[in-house]
Amino acid sequence: MHQQMTRANFLEKTSLASVALLLSSLEVFAKEEQTIINVAIIGCGSVSNRYIVHLQSSPFIKIVSLCDIKKDRAEAQNKKYNIGASTYNHIDALLKGNDFDLMLTLTDMQMHGALNKIALQAGKNVWSEKPLANTYAEGKALVDFAKSKGVRIWGAPAVVTSTQFEFMSKTIQAGKLGKLASAHGQYGHTGPTWSSFFYEPLGGSMPDLGVYNMATLTGLLGPAKSVMAMTSIVNKEREIDEKGIIKVNEEDNAHILLAHDNGVISHVMCGFNYFDPFGHEAKNQTLHSIQIFGDKGNMRLIGYDWEPKSVVLDTSWTEPPQVHQTDDKGYQWQEGATRIAGALATHIEPRINVLHSLHVLEIIEAARKSSKEGIKVKLESSFPWPML
Repeated sequence: MHQQMTRANFLEKTSLASVALLLSSLEVFAKEEQTIINVAIIGCGSVSNRYIVHLQSSPFIKIVSLCDIKKDRAEAQNKKYNIGASTYNHIDALLKGNDFDLMLTLTDMQMHGALNKIALQAGKNVWSEKPLANTYAEGKALVDFAKSKGVRIWGAPAVVTSTQFEFMSKTIQAGKLGKLASAHGQYGHTGPTWSSFFYEPLGGSMPDLGVYNMATLTGLLGPAKSVMAMTSIVNKEREIDEKGIIKVNEEDNAHILLAHDNGVISHVMCGFNYFDPFGHEAKNQTLHSIQIFGDKGNMRLIGYDWEPKSVVLDTSWTEPPQVHQTDDKGYQWQEGATRIAGALATHIEPRINVLHSLHVLEIIEAARKSSKEGIKVKLESSFPWPML
């Protein structure tokens, strides 16, 4: 963290309304001077396109390094987005190169835990795409290790930062739905074709898709106490763009039941076999993906929780349901790393909490154990709740 930014510079450089709203939500004017966060990205595949553009919109961030095992991809992104970063083909070279404050891990999910540990060992803060590790034990070890090193790690998704999530959480906390009983979340499409890692061991539909609903529902209802699940592989083989036909090793179909406090039960269904024209791009989705029921009302999140459109609230026996929070105020699913960098710059604790990410990771692992052994699995993790 080197260069300083004054409030005047900030106002001069901020032109996009969505960026201004994002940064103001971090209370960026808490200090007269703000620190620039140097960022390194490891993994320059398709997801990096969304991350790079969003990072570049923030006056708090400078991307100084790009790394990919296929170095030409790092070089291509550097040129495409006119970043002016150094490029590397291995994390060891990345750590020996330009100094940086925050590493973004955007690689195949099976590599997240190992790469995150290396970065933490080097004294770097980490933002990891989901999941932050392959097992709960590995994830917990990373969180404990980061604390011992005096650095931080956070994990996607960033669904709890949307204005729709905020509205739903405040509605629940205000008691407008009465005594909560049940909730449902769903997300699926017909499956990615651009990489095989989604179908390889430790891949699957839960860490790729179900993770969003798990984060939203636990964020709204509180930590889960136990899990029961059924998972399956519907399509035993998949055709991948660069590899042809491959064997599917992890679930492409999952139903997960979560028991929360006070008798509340929630359900998540996710999979790679869901025909839905809006399932991956989401822009025109008008159906709800999350629904919460209480004895005085119910609430529906229109669109997907990673790209929400509005919230429908029904609390009347006689009046029609009301539509709320149609303004997303610039929320984008890839904003997590930008928010974390802003938090590091302003010294303001973000809403995104690594203990929440760790809890979701334990749910995924417990769901697989439940399905395999036909049992209810108790959870040991928790996180600060309510989140707002």
